[in-house]
Amino acid sequence: MTTFLDRIGAALPIFQAPRAGVSTPALAAAVSNAGALGAIGVGATDADGAGRMIGDVRTATERPFHVNVFVHRPARPNPQREAAWLAALAPTFHAYGAEPPATLHTIYRTFAEDDDMLSALIAAAPRVISFHFGVPSPERVAALRTTGAMLLASATNLDEGRAAEAAGMDAVIAQGYEAGGHRGVFDPAARDEQLGTLALTRLLVRRLTLPVIAAGGIMDGAGIAAVLRLGAVAAQLGTAFVACPESSAGPGYRAALLAGDAAHTVMTAGISGRPARCLMNRFTALTESVAAGTSPLMPPDYPIAYDAGKALNAAAAARGEHGYGAQWAGQGAPLARALSAAELITVLARELGDALRDGA
Repeated sequence: MTTFLDRIGAALPIFQAPRAGVSTPALAAAVSNAGALGAIGVGATDADGAGRMIGDVRTATERPFHVNVFVHRPARPNPQREAAWLAALAPTFHAYGAEPPATLHTIYRTFAEDDDMLSALIAAAPRVISFHFGVPSPERVAALRTTGAMLLASATNLDEGRAAEAAGMDAVIAQGYEAGGHRGVFDPAARDEQLGTLALTRLLVRRLTLPVIAAGGIMDGAGIAAVLRLGAVAAQLGTAFVACPESSAGPGYRAALLAGDAAHTVMTAGISGRPARCLMNRFTALTESVAAGTSPLMPPDYPIAYDAGKALNAAAAARGEHGYGAQWAGQGAPLARALSAAELITVLARELGDALRDGA
């Protein structure tokens, strides 16, 4: 009988999360070559960039891999709100000898409106395509279906899981509140149910007909075994791969992840304009103080706020301070290991086998 993993083309029930800004073609290829499913995130680049990244992965592996795009609500510029945010960040820019940007911009487009990205994905025809922050229109889903790709969508609650099912997805990624990086909530203005990975995985397994891939806080084979026992067909790990030498994480990010402070993460919208879990650092402290000040401010819309965040990080890094980066990390961050991707997959597979045998 053909299993879900057979259809995906992975030998192991281990998926690498396609975290934009960390997941490189080299990392994706190494994970896939090791028998798991590697991934790249192309939501923060354009169609040409996506084409190059996909081509680079294919140069390094003949195995399937996973390509992720963002389907967020289009950004709504608000010059007054953006100016107020820049004014609040200005003293920190000045402390590092830099001026804040004069204006902020939408630094990348949503797949919901990006016809060039749609064409690039159709031309590249990766085996697996996933969506974060929502699901595309029926017309875009139908266009991608012509490539034979398997389609996945993240969900943080049952309603989003049902929306993914109604949209014709082949599987749903259950993103628990523990997960690092951006929350996949479809509507960031709605109340977040903050469901943990175990509860959400079991809920979606019981209530949907789709295969479920569990994500959030999973760092070792025992964690993978736990979600498989709940009915997930695979586990998706993101933070576990950040310390791999093939990732694009900078030295400051790696050092923070592997230090004792990795036990402290926070969910913040201050970096990008959308809720995301990251290591507590100078930037999270700054945006928390801005949000809680005498005149509290909301960050600009996503990803406009990210334009300011990237500029501040660049200014601080130029002076040797790396605490203003987007150091995305889940609650399992203290369990991170500095191994190559191939070594990590080997260890995870061994731990998974041991956990399944111990629990048999």
